[in-house]
Formats: sequence, C-alpha cells, structure tokens
Amino acid sequence: MRFAYHASMPTLDQYIPLARAAEELGFDSFTLPDSICYPKDSDAKYPYNDDGSRDFLDGVPFMETFIAMAAVAAVTTRIRITTSVVKLPIRQPAIVAKQLSSLAVLSNNRIGFGVGLSPWPEDFSACQIPWEKRGQRMDEMIEIIRGLMSGDYFGYEGQMFQMAPIKLCPVPTQPVPILIGGHADAALKRAARIGDGWISAGTSLEELDEFLRKLHGFRAEYGREKEPFEIQNMGASAYTPDGVKQLEDRGVHEVIVAFRDVYKKQPDPSLEEKLATMRWYADNVIAKSR
Repeated sequence: MRFAYHASMPTLDQYIPLARAAEELGFDSFTLPDSICYPKDSDAKYPYNDDGSRDFLDGVPFMETFIAMAAVAAVTTRIRITTSVVKLPIRQPAIVAKQLSSLAVLSNNRIGFGVGLSPWPEDFSACQIPWEKRGQRMDEMIEIIRGLMSGDYFGYEGQMFQMAPIKLCPVPTQPVPILIGGHADAALKRAARIGDGWISAGTSLEELDEFLRKLHGFRAEYGREKEPFEIQNMGASAYTPDGVKQLEDRGVHEVIVAFRDVYKKQPDPSLEEKLATMRWYADNVIAKSR
C-alpha cells in the first residue's frame, strides 16, 4: 500500500513545509486539488458534498496546480507529485502536454496526473470552452497528451481537435500515468477504457465494492483486465491500519488522506497542528501497515 497526503487548500506558505514533511515522514505521494476560479453566481450543484453547495471554496487560496507541483518537485527528491484531480476539458491539450512533460523531466519521473470533468459550467465559460461534448473533448485530450509526450512527431484528427504533426522536447523517459476520477458510469468506463488508473473519493466500503465491481467488468469488456492499472481511494477507512488492510484486500494501491474536511468549512489548522497530525499518521498507520 502507498500513502498520499492531500494538500487541502492550505495557505500559500504551507505548501513547501508540508511537502517536505510528507517526504520525511514516509508518505509516498503529495497530491493537489485543482480550481480555476469562483463565480459570482451559479445554479450548478457540487456532486461531492451533502447539500451541493460550493461556498466552501469562497475566498480560499488556490495555488495554480501545475505551478504548485513544480514548487513541490523542487524541494523534494523521492515523493511522487499527483493531482486529485485536474479539470482537464477546460484546458488545451498541447499546453497540458508541455506542462506535464516539463514537470516529469524536472522531477525525474515523479508525476502522476489525475484528471476529471469539472461539474461547473462556469469553469468552461471562464476558459471560453464549450460545456457541450466535454466528455468527448476529455477523451481526445488524453489521446493527444499521450501522443505528444512520446517524443515523436504527433498529429491528430478527431471530432473535437485537429492538429498537424508536432514534436515536444524534452519529454520524460517514462510515461506519465493518467488516472481518471469520478464515480459515474461514464467515468468508470473512461478509466477502464483509456486510463492508467482510477481515483475514488468519499465512498463507504460498500459503495467502493460496487464501483470496483463495475470497473473490473468494464475493464474486461474493453480487454484491458490484464494491463497494469492503479486504484486510489480517499475515504474514512484510510485512517486505521485495519481500514488500510480492508482497502488493500480490495485491490486499492494508494490511499489518500486529508486531515481537514473542507466541505464542512472546518477552520484551516496551523502548520504546527498539521505537522503533528502527519507525524501521528506516520507512526500509527503508515508504520503499522507495512
């Protein structure tokens, strides 16, 4: 089992000490969320909290994800830096491929790329990207990003994107794994069909069992059941050795822990409090689960 520390929108001066502490304490990954902006008005509902509200993000400092990843990579040497998750369809694929390639090269292949669909039309509007056909746009983007990071000339002719052959330099010596987040059948099918893994969050063990049943079924349907595949989970079971064992028995490869429920608008603890909690987790969960 691997262990990831989730940076739950800390104050900007905490990213570096938290990343260093995660590496020193034996965490395997440091994962970052993604947000572009906060709209003044919105009718959209957030799908991952109880009331669908989004005001838990109002006024919260959100470092741009790729810049935060570069900062973390610069002060660490071992830990993997991942995203949980980047809102991929609101971006341009060639730019994302260039950003990921640069990060992977600078970090010595320590990047994992978790992606998903934004649930909010306002993100698309702010970035001047159509809301319609966002799933198809994401599928094509993943193909383009992988192709461009190969280091060869790559062109593309799809329904959403057309690109004459181009080549990026430098590119990483290892592929950057692309993990798909989400619980809807469309997300599970996308992970099974084109993903290097799947990210789940906020599920009970019973819910996770059902999602995994569907996921494995889709992978078999697409003929990919024997290919390498990574499963990450963020949930309550990750906070005890017994819970970690239960997840491991279900085929989870990495647990993601965050010691603050941002959906409930809990106050952001001080850096000292966060470091103490990380030390407790390292001593009482990580050390007892290996």
